[in-house]
Amino acid sequence: MGNTDSKLKFRKAVIQLTTKTQPVEATDDAFWDQFWADTATTVQDVFALVPAAEIRAVREESPSNLATLCYKAVEKLVQAAESGCPSERDKQVVLNCTRILTRILPYIFEDQDWRGFFWSTVPGAGRAGMDEMDDDDEGARPLAESLLLAIADLLFCPDFTVQSHKRGGPESAEDMQSLDSCEYIWEAGVGFAQSPPLNYIHDLNRTELLRLLLTCFSEAMYLPPSSDGNILNPWVTFFCSTENRHALPLFTSLINVVCAYDPVGYGIPYNHLLFSDYREQLVEQAVQILIVTLEHEGSQPHRAPSPSSMDEQDSAGPDNLFVNYLSRIHREEDYDFVLKGLARLLTNPLTQTYLPNSTKKIQFHQELLVLFWKLCDFNKKFLFFVLKSSDVLDVLVPILYYLNDARADQSRVGLMHIGVFILLLLSGERNFGVRLNKPYSLHVPMDIPVFTGTHADLLIVVFHKIITSGHQRLQPLYDCLLTIVVNVSPYLKSLSMVAANKLLHLLEAFSTNWFLFSAAQNHHLVFFLLEAFNNIIQYQFDGNCNLVYAIIRKRSVFHQLANLPTDPASIQKALQRKKKSPDTISRTNSQETVSMEGSRPAVPAEPGTLKASLVAMPGIDKLTEKSQVSEDGTMVAVPQTETPRSPEHSGMAGASDTESNSGRDNEDVFYTEAEMARRRLSSASSAAAYWNPTPEWVLSWKSKLPLQTIMRLLQVLVPQVEKICIDKGLTDESEILKFLQHGTLVGLLPVPHPILIRKYQANAGTAMWFRTYMWGVVYLRNVDPPIWYDTDVRLFEIQRM
Repeated sequence: MGNTDSKLKFRKAVIQLTTKTQPVEATDDAFWDQFWADTATTVQDVFALVPAAEIRAVREESPSNLATLCYKAVEKLVQAAESGCPSERDKQVVLNCTRILTRILPYIFEDQDWRGFFWSTVPGAGRAGMDEMDDDDEGARPLAESLLLAIADLLFCPDFTVQSHKRGGPESAEDMQSLDSCEYIWEAGVGFAQSPPLNYIHDLNRTELLRLLLTCFSEAMYLPPSSDGNILNPWVTFFCSTENRHALPLFTSLINVVCAYDPVGYGIPYNHLLFSDYREQLVEQAVQILIVTLEHEGSQPHRAPSPSSMDEQDSAGPDNLFVNYLSRIHREEDYDFVLKGLARLLTNPLTQTYLPNSTKKIQFHQELLVLFWKLCDFNKKFLFFVLKSSDVLDVLVPILYYLNDARADQSRVGLMHIGVFILLLLSGERNFGVRLNKPYSLHVPMDIPVFTGTHADLLIVVFHKIITSGHQRLQPLYDCLLTIVVNVSPYLKSLSMVAANKLLHLLEAFSTNWFLFSAAQNHHLVFFLLEAFNNIIQYQFDGNCNLVYAIIRKRSVFHQLANLPTDPASIQKALQRKKKSPDTISRTNSQETVSMEGSRPAVPAEPGTLKASLVAMPGIDKLTEKSQVSEDGTMVAVPQTETPRSPEHSGMAGASDTESNSGRDNEDVFYTEAEMARRRLSSASSAAAYWNPTPEWVLSWKSKLPLQTIMRLLQVLVPQVEKICIDKGLTDESEILKFLQHGTLVGLLPVPHPILIRKYQANAGTAMWFRTYMWGVVYLRNVDPPIWYDTDVRLFEIQRM
């Protein structure tokens, strides 16, 4: 009965607040205490009992009451942070205030006139009881700062969110001001060796406080996307500054709680159905807080400050301690702990069991991918550690699984992008290509042809599947996918026949006349594939007889490219053909084989699925910078004036060289994907009107097609292979493969070209993309309670599939 009673009292207080037209005095404790003193309402109750329409009504009609409610709730949290919540009643007050603020904050943020409210000082509202002592300093704290510092203190409050180290009654309670929170880190791992006993009450209380913290940070959702990378989130900036004395232990607690989590627990089947896993909720909130706080200032990649760079750091805005700590993790055992933890969690949804639904499957893999991305981006030593052993493959396989699984689902286009970006970042390092040669023996059930080979084969087979059977909105990623293939190609020791055929099928599809002529950028895809073939022939000929054989079998494709027609009549004829068959890529004749056992086909989104829009991505030439690999294996950046070999700069009339594959403009304007789709459709219909491939344009890049190496290979090997077939009457390819395996082209091929690697580079466009993607994920994943649902977010649009 008690709970229903307290709900009624709480609802009565809300109704009083919304119907009072006169301001209620801040000193009227009897009125304000109804909201937090005597109620035991869950966060779900608070969301149900405080409807959006009523919050907006109070905001518009009696703003001073809304202001007082926020101020009084923050004041209660500040008092609790100072006293250390000695009684159960104090703890309940903290939880109630936390829930009310979580409910109200989004409605403060959605109204431009209210956004500054938390950053103003409330007259005479110093920290409780401290006005007299240091009026000038603490007395003038903005409400936002008082709230953030109180949350930080409460996250290390003995007997509320951490295990008390004191023994004895309440009179020996620990003094909150002198408490050293580094002794109270939540979990063993990075920089901390003790694992405190699990306490689900503490986990629940931490989760509630982190949810409020995430809501504070979510002001970013209510600002439209902008190309100015220097717009800082004031909540994150303050919380991650030296003003927060708990920044280090909290950062450590968050990363350790995430990386130590094992969702399978003790391996008892169905255990997740028998009891609620409070730790999982905490891990979800922790990983979301981490990805949101790890936003570096400005659009420049962050470096750990060195004394000489300190001055510039100050001018670029205050230093984010979370980014700072992340970039300074350096012990091998810490790297190992983080990598193993992330790999275990990313692999969790892939685990197959004989009992259906018997193991717990986590849902926060997108947040984990963003965290892994930020680790690699901010901590180069971590990136090198990841690539130093074949442990990188424990991250690669789940990423390929997610890419393959999401390829038909338009609501997961963001997941496709983050997966591809991580692989693009990794592929810029030589070691990644080398690691891919490890045989692939796992049998993760994927909807791809069965093959025997290496992780490189797996990568190529999955990429082929994405390109030939993904949805149309993945087209802008083709450049990225093929750039990854080019980056790893010089190191691939032996491709399987399945992967070799897939690469040739892509070349065949991309080199049809109508595809080459129908858009300004399509020929880039052919350049990428030719470059990959050249790298393998020049640097890894010996083990790649399967690829050489596939090239010989499909030699007509290369001859057609060399003889590509450039006269106006042929160009027009090819484009006419396009009108008849508008499908981008031939999905047939790729010799589809049986898919792996136990796999499910990739399916489109269920109708009604919500998705967050994304801003458009910069083109591949903006995403990467070129480096040449020199004799000793070091990388040298290639200056921007380009060698003709590069596909991007095959100078063409009528279109700029900086457009990406989707032919989008490169202004500093951020369009949502929906807007991009509209622009693309309107441009597609008018494309015929303004895209006019001329003979000069075709010649300008046709003359640069890097066909010399392959033509020389065909010239030498085709007569030899034909002779063997005639002499021995062979129809059996194993004999030919044996011949090719022992053949050599030493001295017969052109001088090997330098290896060109396109390394990912951060820029304002990618920073904005990550911000919209990350907040879109956070919005959609927080549905119980639905913190931001139906509020006026501006960073992205929420669309129903």
